[in-house]
Amino acid sequence: MKIAIACDHGALNLKNAAVAHLSARGYEVVDFGTHTPDSCDYPDYAAAAAKAVASGECDRGIVLCTTGIGVSITANKVKGIRCALLSDVLSAKMTRLHNDTNMMAVGAGIVGQMLALEIMDTWLGTEFSGEERHQRRIDKMMALEK
Repeated sequence: MKIAIACDHGALNLKNAAVAHLSARGYEVVDFGTHTPDSCDYPDYAAAAAKAVASGECDRGIVLCTTGIGVSITANKVKGIRCALLSDVLSAKMTRLHNDTNMMAVGAGIVGQMLALEIMDTWLGTEFSGEERHQRRIDKMMALEK
């Protein structure tokens, strides 16, 4: 599985830890930046990762900033993206089972590194249930983009 990842300066350390963690687990990780601790604008990086997921270049995406809010809003502006802001393992599981999310966001200032990596593992390891009721709801949600 090919994972797009991006962050702003507030989540650089978490992104670097996540890249190492995910690579060690056999995921192909495409890093859309940022790569320095210099102040930057999160939409530039989150949008690039979201576009890679929406185009099919990457299978799923992870975006990070201090709260996770800005990057999740940005990702959800890209047509075809369903990005969930996550801070616990159960939500990571349920958003894949029920919403078939293709991106997730975490706030590096909100969630500690160990929990963030566990959330990522759970989210990446959970498949969509495929249940008709959930697909029907996703179809209604995505129709709002038209």
